[in-house]
Amino acid sequence: MARRRKGEQVSGWICLDKPLDVTSTQAVGRVRRVFNAQKAGHAGTLDPLASGILPIALGEATKTVPFLMDAGKVYRFVIEWGRATASFDREGAVIATSDVRPSRAAVAAALPAFVGDIEQVPPAFSAIKVDGERAYDLAREGVELDLAARIVTIKSAEVVGEPDGDHVEIELACGKGAYVRAVVRDLAAMLGAHGHVSALRRTAVGSLTEARAISLEKLENLCDSAARLEALLPVETALDDIPALAVTTEDAFRLTQGRSIVLLPRQAEALKASLRNGSRIVSAFGEGRIVALCEMRAGRLNPTRVFHLT
Repeated sequence: MARRRKGEQVSGWICLDKPLDVTSTQAVGRVRRVFNAQKAGHAGTLDPLASGILPIALGEATKTVPFLMDAGKVYRFVIEWGRATASFDREGAVIATSDVRPSRAAVAAALPAFVGDIEQVPPAFSAIKVDGERAYDLAREGVELDLAARIVTIKSAEVVGEPDGDHVEIELACGKGAYVRAVVRDLAAMLGAHGHVSALRRTAVGSLTEARAISLEKLENLCDSAARLEALLPVETALDDIPALAVTTEDAFRLTQGRSIVLLPRQAEALKASLRNGSRIVSAFGEGRIVALCEMRAGRLNPTRVFHLT
């Protein structure tokens, strides 16, 4: 007999405003305890030195984590000029210093070179795997790494503030896999300066923004289950870019059984028109509730992930 999971069968997303000095894993554990949830995970690590949007999936929502992992992200960060550190944030050991303080205008003029599909070498202190080990573990051991450049997408980058001559604040929108610390490293090199990230906040992941976020403190202080459930966003929150189709009760049952369904010609045409970037993924809803993620082929929907929501 299969062992029963401990906890409640609660499903949905929490748009958490992660505080400083808390790891993403710790944040997931604390949210899981708030809901006594059987299963939990997150969509995109935030370092302890960073605050902001950390999407946390509970229950059946964990099946949609990859979609938010691939979503666009927005960061607001502060560069402190004068010191470069090994990790290019305020935690690392200082490795170089400089008296150069680039002006706001100079930074603004340099940023367009970082927008678009660009080659970026990940920082040594990153979660990239090298021969099965995390780069940051090797870097902490003093191993010199030669990480390969990757193509990443930076959608926009602009100066939004200059607190003083030693600091500049930038807002950057990017795709999956881009590193803010690498941008700072390369920007400083372009400007003949040294600098590091002194403050970092993620303000959006896909459709999850600060306006939809709840703080960890507020979530933990919610006294009753009804208030906690109000903070939960639907499982399909991660699927904003996926075409949706309402299906009959009979077809919904077939999908939950792992069986395909036949589309009407007009349904197939409408879905084809709404698919993007060669994707064939469609979300199927029965009675207003998501029942499956499906692949559309030859006029049929074939379930690839089935949801069991009560």
